[in-house]
Amino acid sequence: MFDSVTSVALSSALDGLALRQRTIANNIANLNTPGYQARRVAFEDALARSVASGDGRVTATTAESLEPTQLNGNNVNLDTETLSNIDTVLRYQFATQAAGHEFTAVRTAMRTNG
Repeated sequence: MFDSVTSVALSSALDGLALRQRTIANNIANLNTPGYQARRVAFEDALARSVASGDGRVTATTAESLEPTQLNGNNVNLDTETLSNIDTVLRYQFATQAAGHEFTAVRTAMRTNG
């Protein structure tokens, strides 16, 4: 029952968002590290394609940010990281609520059929 496309996609989304949270934290921690290149996490497009194909499984990927580099070789932009963090938190909350609703529906179905 938890192998439905919805369940698998929610799990993939939560994993990708958690990785994005860790990556943002790492970027911010290295704000003043000379030569540090910020990382970005991507999974949304791959997830949409996977759901459309009836699967929902996807692994998030990380890549270096294309933000301009400062004189010290660092390209972390605190404004970008802050906005990305807010967006990620909201998406994570939405995904956990959706997962919770799915579990509630399963629990209700088990009670009425038991």
